[in-house]
Amino acid sequence: MGRGKVVLERIENKINRQVTFSKRRNGMLKKAYELSVLCDAEVALIIFSSRGKLSEFGSSTSVSQTLEKYWQHRYTSDVHFADETQTLYQEVLRLKAKHESLQLSQRRLLGEELEELSMKELYNIEKQVDRALTQARQKKVQLLLERMEELRKREVELEDENKQLKSQLELEQSFQAAQGLGDPNIEAGYEDNIPPSQANHAHLPSLPQGYHQFIPQERASEARLDKGANKPTAGWL
Repeated sequence: MGRGKVVLERIENKINRQVTFSKRRNGMLKKAYELSVLCDAEVALIIFSSRGKLSEFGSSTSVSQTLEKYWQHRYTSDVHFADETQTLYQEVLRLKAKHESLQLSQRRLLGEELEELSMKELYNIEKQVDRALTQARQKKVQLLLERMEELRKREVELEDENKQLKSQLELEQSFQAAQGLGDPNIEAGYEDNIPPSQANHAHLPSLPQGYHQFIPQERASEARLDKGANKPTAGWL
């Protein structure tokens, strides 16, 4: 079975208490020595028994040197901490005073608490207000000019889009008109209404004025024979 938990309380038996003190004191002195050797640390250990007997260990020349070093470090740390505290306190006071001054200036710019001001201070406040008003107007004009420039660019873009749409619409109308003129149904109706004698010439291309169409001799002879055959004779009359 494992070792049970040791209750940390005062040992009532005097002999057992003395034995335990001796064992644990020796263990602590041993651990302090090992810590100083293994870690190259400066260690000082002071133990007083219940009878007032002193037991000490110092890794340096003496324990007193380590204690002196300890008190010097403690005093320096306290002084440094006090200096930092004082510096922070002064910074807080400075920021608080600046905040109150800014609030007072803001109230005076709004026209409040002006009774205690002199003519010079009132003149300075007036100059600040005029300067702020001038800057506000300049910023307003700048924003208006930028907005106008954006609207002008947008207007130019819209005009270009309208021109493109208009050109596209004109092209579509021209194409539809051309399709209407070249409709095969219209051409077929026109050919049905012309006389047979002109049907052969309907498909011929029109010639400019002053030019005559060239007809081969064979086609001219056939045309004369057809004309003579269709001509009524005197005997039939």
